[in-house]
Amino acid sequence: MADRQSNVQTKEQPVEQQKKGLAALAQRNPVLRHLKRFYWLYIFMIPGLVSISLFKLRPMYGLQVAFKDFSLVKGVWGSEWVGLEHFETLFKSANFLRVLKNSIITSILRLLWGFPFPIILALLMNEIRREKYKRTLQTVMYLPHFISWVIVITMVTGLLSKSQGIINELIVLLGGDKIDFLTSPSWFRTVLIGSGIWKEAGWGTVIYMAALAGIDVQLYEAAMIDGANRWQRLLHITLPCILGTVTIMLIMNMGNILSNGFEQIWLLQNSPNKEVAEVLETYSYQVGLREGRFSFATAIGFFQSVVGMIMVFLSNFLSKRMGGSGLW
Repeated sequence: MADRQSNVQTKEQPVEQQKKGLAALAQRNPVLRHLKRFYWLYIFMIPGLVSISLFKLRPMYGLQVAFKDFSLVKGVWGSEWVGLEHFETLFKSANFLRVLKNSIITSILRLLWGFPFPIILALLMNEIRREKYKRTLQTVMYLPHFISWVIVITMVTGLLSKSQGIINELIVLLGGDKIDFLTSPSWFRTVLIGSGIWKEAGWGTVIYMAALAGIDVQLYEAAMIDGANRWQRLLHITLPCILGTVTIMLIMNMGNILSNGFEQIWLLQNSPNKEVAEVLETYSYQVGLREGRFSFATAIGFFQSVVGMIMVFLSNFLSKRMGGSGLW
């Protein structure tokens, strides 16, 4: 019996020594000490890292298709390299300048009108003092985000249709003429941006409401004692405190300067307004899936990604150069 206990003790001693050695190593190494202290947080990061690996990093393997004459039979590795041939074809294409122009104009209009809207809504909601009304309003404003674009465009069609649309019926009742909102090129971007703001502006306030909640209440109390009115408190306390969040969101939006989404534009696009409605996403869909030019479509997506990356780096550099905050 004594021999058995001595054997168990001799087996446990190396294990205890290893634990002591790891603990001593963790104390000496600040990285290991940090990992040991916050290991649960890193465990929570695993689903996000897996998602990024599967849906962001893994698809980058297919970017080589842009530099190959891709064939479904030969596969990615078996297809022949053609270098920058598809990019040269893209830049020399008669449709490229028109599609690029439409993408830039639509992106700039989205940025000018769509970006400030959630900030304004968040500032207005922050002035509501009754929590019950505030939460109810937030819930109502979040709901459109969870509605699919198919349903939203169906609602837009019902409202703006020239034949039986409610808006046109009101215009006629007021003595005006019906407006062709859905097929008129001059109205396409207005309908596009307006429906986008209605759907996503409420959800966009989440980040800004969190930033506003982090402002120290004592700053407002001190300003009120000094006689500052509501407008002065907004200008000198609220806006400076959320400026860092606004800057970061603006930099991230600059990365999407050529990305306008596919579903919304595709559902609103038709033959009469196609001249201004066709953007890089719908153009790549047409040449890729409809015409089978997969390499050419990949080259379009690669071009969008490169421009977006350049805009993120440039806007981050300019932000820090001007004394503001940045992503890194």
